[in-house]
Formats: sequence, C-alpha cells, structure tokens
Amino acid sequence: MAPSVLQNGGFILGLLGATALIAATAMNNWSVKDRQGEVVTSVYTYKGLWQDCETASSGLTECRPLYGLLGFSGTFQAVRALMIVGVVLGVLGAVISVFSLTCLTMNSMAETTKAKMSLAAGIMFIIGGVCGIAGASIYANQIVASFRVSTYPNYGGNMQGGMGGGMGGGMGGGMGGIPRYTFGPALFVGWIGGGVLVIGGILKSLAFKGMVKDEKPHYPGVAYKPQPRNKSDLSDHHSEGDKKVQNYV
Repeated sequence: MAPSVLQNGGFILGLLGATALIAATAMNNWSVKDRQGEVVTSVYTYKGLWQDCETASSGLTECRPLYGLLGFSGTFQAVRALMIVGVVLGVLGAVISVFSLTCLTMNSMAETTKAKMSLAAGIMFIIGGVCGIAGASIYANQIVASFRVSTYPNYGGNMQGGMGGGMGGGMGGGMGGIPRYTFGPALFVGWIGGGVLVIGGILKSLAFKGMVKDEKPHYPGVAYKPQPRNKSDLSDHHSEGDKKVQNYV
C-alpha cells in the first residue's frame, strides 16, 4: 500500500479517535443508574468524571460539579489523568499529522522531515489511544466491583466503602435502598475512540516506514564486461611486438 494512503488513513482515524476521546471525557454518563427491577423511575441518576447529574420525570436536570482533588480516591483521579493525557496526545498528534501530509507542500521541508513527523504523530496516537482505553477500563472495573458488592453483600469485603467516594460519591448500593450503577455510553465512546486512535497510530507508523524506504538513494550499477579479442587482433598485437623488438635491435 502506498505511504500516502496509509498516512491519510492514519490522519483521518487519528482525528476521529481524538474527537471521540474528547467527547467521552466531557460526557456525564460514565455510569448510569441500574433501573432493573424498579417499577417507578421518577429520578434518573448518572455520573461522570466532572459532574453528577439527576434527571426527574418532568425533564428537569440538575448537576452537581465535582470540585476538588482530595475528596476522591486515587483510582478516580487516575482515570481523569489518563483521559486528559489521551486527549492532549491525540490533539497534538492530529496537529502534527496535518504538517506531515505528503499532499501538502511546505517551503524548505524535506521528505525525511515529514516522515519523522509522521512517526511522531503515530506514536502520540498510539499512546493516547492506550491511555483512553486504560482510563475507561479502570472505571468499568470499579463499576463491576461495586455492582457485585451491591448485589452480593458478602463479596469483596470493604470494597463498597472505598467505592463510595471514589467514583463521584456512592457508586455501590442496592441492598439498602441505595441505587446500583452500570456502564454508561461514555465508556463505550472512550473504548471505541481509543481503539480507533491506536489503529490510526499504527497506520502512521507504517507510512513512515514506506516514506523512509522511498527516500533511500539508488545508485545505478555498471557491470564491467571485457571485450573479447579475435584472432586477427592477437596476430596484429604479436606483429606490432615483433616490429618494436626489431627496431630496438
């Protein structure tokens, strides 16, 4: 496959993946209230990385911002940090990819420089995608642990108490009237965005390999073939040698 096709494909996928990570980080429905078994659902609760929201049956939505850093667990802060790092690397990689495209002609920019920029953007895409996938997976793992604790009270020991302040206040519950939470749409957006970003980074890296291969200098080889000598040439050569010997004598 041509390096330009890989480069353009990696740029498009990287741009889509970075956009998905930005949307997932900003979304408030990372975890949603599990309404299974409830007859009346007058209040719909969902939680995100930055806000906890409730929507009443009348359509009125009220959100509580999650300010501060010390009031939440280290796991929750790690999820925030991973998503932010993924967004920053995705955006920087997309910006660098614009200048590394072979279809754009830049003044006094060599093709080797574009190839190196393409590789740098690909690495940023891969690292950003891995950070996004890791952040969403850690958050999903905490939801699963909290759901199991709320469903089976004897499971996991004191994990329920640790989850209370970690994911925005009160992730566990269900046995004593406290709602349980399950996966929200933001998790799937984060997983898909991170995967697309990783694929885009791989394509950019493959494009770098093809661009460097094309830039290698090619020196045309010249094969030396000795000209065959005929018998007439050999006889002439010997006669000339005899004349020189006679002249010296």
